Amino acid sequence: MKKPELLAPAGNLEKLKMALIYGADAVFLGGKAFGLRAFGGNFTEEELKEGVEFAHEMGKKVYVTVNIYAHNSDLGKLPEYLKYLESIRVDAILVADLGVFRIAKQVAPNLQIHISTQANNTNWASVQAWKDMGASRVVLARELSINEIAEIREKCDVELEMFVHGAMCISYSGRCLMSNYFTGRDANRGSCAQSCRWKYSLVEEKRPGEFIPVFEDERGTYIFNSKDMCLLPYIDQVIKSGVDSLKIEGRMKSVHYASSVVKAYRLAIDSYFADPDAFEIKDEWLDELQKVSHREYTTGFYFHRPTEKDQIYGSSSYIQTSDFIGLVLNYDEPTGFAIVEQRNNMKIGQEIEVIQPKGETFKQNIDIMLNDEDVAIEVAPHAQQIIKIKMNEPVEPYAMLRRKENYERASQNKDRS
Repeated sequence: MKKPELLAPAGNLEKLKMALIYGADAVFLGGKAFGLRAFGGNFTEEELKEGVEFAHEMGKKVYVTVNIYAHNSDLGKLPEYLKYLESIRVDAILVADLGVFRIAKQVAPNLQIHISTQANNTNWASVQAWKDMGASRVVLARELSINEIAEIREKCDVELEMFVHGAMCISYSGRCLMSNYFTGRDANRGSCAQSCRWKYSLVEEKRPGEFIPVFEDERGTYIFNSKDMCLLPYIDQVIKSGVDSLKIEGRMKSVHYASSVVKAYRLAIDSYFADPDAFEIKDEWLDELQKVSHREYTTGFYFHRPTEKDQIYGSSSYIQTSDFIGLVLNYDEPTGFAIVEQRNNMKIGQEIEVIQPKGETFKQNIDIMLNDEDVAIEVAPHAQQIIKIKMNEPVEPYAMLRRKENYERASQNKDRS
C-alpha cells in the first residue's frame, strides 16, 4: 500500500517552511490573487519562488490555489500569472472553474492541475470526467462518506485528495453566498467574511425589532457554526480507503497550528506504515490536537450525515490548552543555551513544553533567561525579542516553546497563537 501524501496549509512563507520542517510532504498556498483566502497572508511572486525552491530542496511539493469562480474581469491577468507559476516549477495548481481550467491548459500546458473541493466532486463519474479532461488529481468534496470514497477509488484511476482536519464550511463544498449577501464580500472570489460564525436570532415579519432566540438561549445562537473536522483517531481507516493525499485545512491559522497538527498526523501515518497490524492511536497525538486553537471536533460526513451534535450553538470561540511563546533559532551545545525568538510573554519560573520537528517533546521550567547582551532578565515582554534560555535537554532549530493555558478563544476570526 502506498503511503499517502500529508498536505499542509501555508498562509505565508514562515508557515510553509515550518509545515515542511515538521513533516508535511507538500503544502498548498495562494498568491495575491485568484485564490479563495484573500485574507490569509498569501504570497507575492517573489515569495512563491522562494517557497517553491525551499520545498524542492527538501524533496517536497507546492500547490498553488487558483480556485476562484472567475468573472470576466478576472481573466485578463490570469494567463501571465499561470505562465509565471509554470516558470517557477510549481508542482500543481488547484482549479474549480472550468474556464480557468481551459486557460491553464492552453497557456501553461506543463502545469499539473488539481481540481479543488470547490468543484464539489461527490461521485465517481465527475471525478473521472475531470481526469479525462486532463486533471491529475481531484480533491473530493467534504460531503462524502468513507464508503463513497472507497467506491470512487475503485472506479477512478486518478489521484484523490481528501480533507482530514480543520474547519468545516457550513455550505455545500464551500460554495456560499452568505458573506456576499451580508457584507458584499464574495466568498467564491476569496473574500469570505465567515458569516456562518456569527450569532443569529429570529425576527417575525410583523414584530420588527423583537428578536426571538432560535435556540433556548437569551444570547441568540450560532446556528451555522460547525465543529472542526478531525479524522486522526481513524487514520488507519482513512489510509485503507486508498486516497493519495490527506489534507489539513487552515491557511489562516498560525505557525503553531500548522506545525503541531502536521507533526501529530505525521507520527500517526508513519506509525501505521511501520507496523499496520499492531497500529494503535496514541493519546499524545490526540492531546497535541487539543493544544492548538480549534473548535470541538467532529468526523464530518465520514461515517454519517452530520446532525445537531456536529454544530456548536453557544459560542463561536476557539479553545486550546497551550500558548505558543517562542521559536528556537539555534542551540549552543557547549553552554546548553537556546537562542529563542519570543512570540508571547514569558517569565522566569514558568513551566514550558518544547515540541521539536524530529525529537521528543519535553517539559522544563525557565530557570535562566538572558537578553541579547547576555544580561539576566526575569521576563521577556517584547514581541519577537531575541533571548537565550538555558535548556535541560538539547533542542533542534525550529523547536517551539509553549506554555500551558486553558481558556476559550475570545476572537472568532483570529488565531492568536
